[in-house]
Parts: sequence; C-alpha cells; structure tokens
Amino acid sequence: MFVKSVMVKKEKCFTVNPEDSVQKGFDLLEKHSIDALPVVDGNDFKGIFTWFHGYRAFFHSGMSKEDFMKSTKIGDVMVNQDVYLGIDDVFEKAIVELNDFPIIAVVEKNEFLGIVTRYDVMTQLQSAFGMQSEGTRITFTSVESEGRIGRLGDIIEKFKESVISLVTFDETDKLVRRIVLKIKKKDNVEKFVKELEKSGFRVLDIAED
Repeated sequence: MFVKSVMVKKEKCFTVNPEDSVQKGFDLLEKHSIDALPVVDGNDFKGIFTWFHGYRAFFHSGMSKEDFMKSTKIGDVMVNQDVYLGIDDVFEKAIVELNDFPIIAVVEKNEFLGIVTRYDVMTQLQSAFGMQSEGTRITFTSVESEGRIGRLGDIIEKFKESVISLVTFDETDKLVRRIVLKIKKKDNVEKFVKELEKSGFRVLDIAED
C-alpha cells in the first residue's frame, strides 16, 4: 500500500500560513478539535504547528499570554520542516516517520499534497491484523528457511481456509519468524493446527474474536 492511498488530500486539510499569528493557529485547533496543522505558504510546505510546540514556546518566552498570542507568528514555532512523506512512499514509512506525532505531511517537490494522520496509521494497522472482522487468530512461529511461507500457503489451500489477515514478524535473534494468521471461523481448526505442527510450525496461541 502506498501513502497516496491513505492520505487526506490538501483540499480537505485545515492549514495555516507562516505569517499567521499563533492565536489563529490555536483557534483553528480548538475549533476543529485537532492536535496539529500543516503550515503552508501558497502551495509550499513549511512545517507543522501543534498545541504542544505552541505552548512550549509560550512557557519559554517570558511574555504575557496576550502579548505572545498577538506578536508570535506560526513560523516562529512551527516544527518538522524537513519531515514529510512522498506520495509514492510505502505506507510503512509513515509508521516510522510519525513517531507519535499527530500528523505528517505528504510533499512532492516542496508542494504540499496532504497529510497522513496517526488515526490513519492505526486504522490501517487494525485492518492488517483483521481486527474489524470476526475469525480465529492463530499465532505460531517458524524457523527462517526457504519455502516456509509457501508451505503455509499449501496448508491453507488444503483446508480451503479463508484468510482474513496474515502478518509476520522477524525475530532475528532467534532466527525465527513469528506469524499471526487470522482465518474465518470453521469447525476444522484443530485439524488445521495439527497440520501446522506436523509441518514444523510451533503454535503459540489460538483465539477467537
């Protein structure tokens, strides 16, 4: 999946200009109940304005709140000027770049195209794990060797399982790969699990949700 598939396009984003007052930025954040705003000058991306960085600048300014709000510009307190995604970047890069930040901009040749939000990331992760669909979740491990995922595919095909999600994790210190497979509920789970174990997969947990 690519960033362009999950981003909020610029036409639907609330933005501020570097020359806008901090007061305007706070007013927009409060009005729309959001945590951060992209800072844009024309079509050019300039940075991100947030509650946290705005108030942090105020606490260190030594100014009264009224004076700070009126005299300080968004450009004085914006951050992440050089942190953004390209429209053709893979979605996984957003997970790394967000790093607990509310939003990250999508930029191409310095032109602001939109944002990816932390909510978007969490929604896609929930989808990857099949959390919005009922089924049987089987967690197991496999040694890192050629053809193991292919063997798993053969077992799934043999039992005609309907896969909701399949996620793998690399446990490099053990040369073992952890696999989380979610399938639609059927009455043959025990037989399916026995076949996994017979083929060298170590089943750790089975849960229905």
